[in-house]
Amino acid sequence: MHPKHLLARHHIDPKRSLGQNFLYDDQVLARIAGAAELAPADNVLEIGPGVGALTQHLAAQAGRVVAVELDNRLLPILRQELAACDNVTLVHGDILAQDPAGWFQAQPYKVVANVPYYITGAILRHLLAGRAKPSLMVMTVQKEVAERVSARPGAMSLLAVSVQFYGPVEIVGSIKAGAFWPRPDVDSAIIRIDLRQGPLLSPADEAAFFRLVKAGFSQKRKQLQKNLRVLGYPREQINALLAAANIDGQRRAETLSLAEWAALLEASRQIS
Repeated sequence: MHPKHLLARHHIDPKRSLGQNFLYDDQVLARIAGAAELAPADNVLEIGPGVGALTQHLAAQAGRVVAVELDNRLLPILRQELAACDNVTLVHGDILAQDPAGWFQAQPYKVVANVPYYITGAILRHLLAGRAKPSLMVMTVQKEVAERVSARPGAMSLLAVSVQFYGPVEIVGSIKAGAFWPRPDVDSAIIRIDLRQGPLLSPADEAAFFRLVKAGFSQKRKQLQKNLRVLGYPREQINALLAAANIDGQRRAETLSLAEWAALLEASRQIS
């Protein structure tokens, strides 16, 4: 049933404050689920199941689905729509206050979600930096955000580096605004993040890596050698750091690759 009619039956209006735009195009829903390459042994975390349209696709392909919904008004609809899906666990709560480790008991899991766009960044940070990281993430996001997180050197941003640090990002499809109700003001895209397995750096080194990156992006359109001064190093030490990493200090942060940021981190160990 179209979400407009389903919500009307329950006397519910979408909340703009929760970013509620319900995806109802069945072909698009199938593409999202397909991008996750689900198998019967897979555990899936869905964020913001809404009225359960995507959840049903996930439940048909995966072994177990944990669907986390913030809006308690939608729970009766979800229970009704998913009554035949005995492999779905509904959780009422805020994903940003949840730890997936409690649901999956150290087992691998994938994230597949049509997330509220206003908290896309917060959700990415929460899951990517958490102690129980997913093996794969497939999410619908604003087209502009998809282009930013999948950017290549020359157009990198702090967001792009912060996401790609954990795994490569691919845009696997686009979604027109008309596939949603209510219709959003922007088009969307489906992104897939394949997370690197195992610890990339020690917690201390990871913190040092992101201190460098944040310093590099601290002021747009300024050269790297100037932005890195916020770290408190004298100019001579910054120049030595850049030379050790074989990076021209006149470059801007958006031109650096992940490998070059890693080289800067390694150089900072030798100089400190």
